[in-house]
Amino acid sequence: MDPVTSIRPLLAIAVAGLAALTILLLHNREKLRDLVSPAAAIVMFAIVASMAPTVLSGGTVDLRLFEILPGVDFAFRADALGMVFATVSSLLWIVAAVYSIGYMRHLHEHAQTRFFACFATSLAAAVGGAFAANLFTLVIFYEVLSLVTYPLVYHHEDEEGWTGSRKYLVYLMGASKSALLAALALTYQIAGSLDFVAGGLLAGVDASAALLTAVYFCYLFGFAKAAVMPMHAWLPAAMVAPTPVSALLHAVAVVKMGVFCVLRVVFDVFGVGLVGKLGLGIATAYLVSFTILMASIYALTRDDLKARLAYSTVSQLSYIVLGAVLLSPVAMVGGIIHIAAHAFSKITLFFCAGSIYCASGKRNISDMAGIGRRLPWTMGAFFVASLSMIGIPPTAGFVSKWYLAQGSVEAGQVAFLAVLLTSSILNAAYFLPVSYAAFFEAEPEESRAAVREIPMVTIPLVATAILSVLMGIFPGYFLTLADGVVR
Repeated sequence: MDPVTSIRPLLAIAVAGLAALTILLLHNREKLRDLVSPAAAIVMFAIVASMAPTVLSGGTVDLRLFEILPGVDFAFRADALGMVFATVSSLLWIVAAVYSIGYMRHLHEHAQTRFFACFATSLAAAVGGAFAANLFTLVIFYEVLSLVTYPLVYHHEDEEGWTGSRKYLVYLMGASKSALLAALALTYQIAGSLDFVAGGLLAGVDASAALLTAVYFCYLFGFAKAAVMPMHAWLPAAMVAPTPVSALLHAVAVVKMGVFCVLRVVFDVFGVGLVGKLGLGIATAYLVSFTILMASIYALTRDDLKARLAYSTVSQLSYIVLGAVLLSPVAMVGGIIHIAAHAFSKITLFFCAGSIYCASGKRNISDMAGIGRRLPWTMGAFFVASLSMIGIPPTAGFVSKWYLAQGSVEAGQVAFLAVLLTSSILNAAYFLPVSYAAFFEAEPEESRAAVREIPMVTIPLVATAILSVLMGIFPGYFLTLADGVVR
């Protein structure tokens, strides 16, 4: 099918950018300002959805703006892999916008105009990355995302916030300024282009295996948002941010941009054939398997709920990379759809953590005994999302983990099947005790106070929990897109 030339990829980005500008202009009119993000999110999602029929039928939506260097354009392309990321980001921005308004108002947070403007800009960057047609455009939006989320991480402007935000910026910008820049320069030197190519831009180039291997690992660690150990420490440090930001970092935009970039490198820069020929798939699989297990063990030791969720994210991101580098079609499908499965589940869990804090001021799991009887919707949604993270049917997590497990067997790599099963057991070990304590342990007398759920906080988290189940029952949209990538 011939590419369709359209301005729609740029319009999707522009909507979020204009929303950020409008929010800044309306800083003195709070009620009107707060309506901008949900309205822009709906418009962005509609634009993204309008491209779905073309992409689902095997086509692409292209837009080339101008040339930067010979063989390097600033260009956009909506294809199957990009649509997975863009659909998830634009859809979840709708519920995240509503949740953020409820959370920020209830806690009377300062600098709300800056918060909402940066939030909108970060979504523009995420969708820009999703629709990037080449490495140059992708890295531009990758860097923009790092910069505009920095003020969100230091939002509270206390010592803890400054420390966490410095680590966040050093890891993300430091990796991109060293490893990522080197990878881009070498790729351009080897191939004379930075375009994404089906089957791999570097497939068939005249370059040594050692050089190509070095370039590959520069990409893997340069895209530090993927949080592959040891490039993961920024992620737990960023938990000092308000909970809506944590949800943005861990479910919608930032970390998903990281693993999305890694998938682009595997599929469209190196190509499955070259990754297999160089033995990079198995090497990466062992590396991310270590990340999966170690991050899960770290999660078990954390009493702070957001910290536990942060280490869970480190682990779950590597599921996505593992699916891609196993180089089995079924595993690759599992890795791709885990982008959506993890997003729907993890944003629910972070929303729940924020709801608990708004209602009770509690952060630590050890203080949450009996809270489920006071916050039934919140803790019910937490339980549903936990089941998805573990991989229990009929949730989204079951679908992606099923494909990953099948793909491990298909690839003849039973060791990685054992990693997936062990990880799921660890998931159960650090998620289920939270729900058990909330519903079945007695609430201490001294902690009994007026605790109630806040509608503008609770409704979005129930909605995302429902999405997590709906994807488990009706995964067809994401499966079709994933099949389009693998074919």
